[in-house]
Amino acid sequence: MRQVNIGSASKFADPGRKVVACERFEVAVFKLDGEFFAYLNQCPHMGGPACQGKMIAKVEEIIAEDRTSKGMMFSKTKMHVVCPWHGYEFDIRTGVHPGNPRAQLRKIKIAVSGDDVIIELPDVGEHAKQRAEPT
Repeated sequence: MRQVNIGSASKFADPGRKVVACERFEVAVFKLDGEFFAYLNQCPHMGGPACQGKMIAKVEEIIAEDRTSKGMMFSKTKMHVVCPWHGYEFDIRTGVHPGNPRAQLRKIKIAVSGDDVIIELPDVGEHAKQRAEPT
């Protein structure tokens, strides 16, 4: 594993994202409500650039007391990133697909030291061994 400083925490938009090329793969770093999250930029579905899609609030159905639908609304607390290839969505805080918890982005260790955002890169061989299989 190797640590890489990817920039100043204060320069990230909130919510925001930065995709950085590292050796043979890309890492996406998200800032959401002051917290940082990092993932390998590879969709577990078909290997697309999952973290480069739109960032949107999760769509939630509002259920009335009588168990009928009152319609849909955007979540005030959950943000998703949508893979631009096939529309798979992932929770930015967890990397998990909301409908299939087995489909998830690979987390990358991230830390803030002072004002520096530092990611810990997996070894290139480790990345190849742990590639996601299509679901």
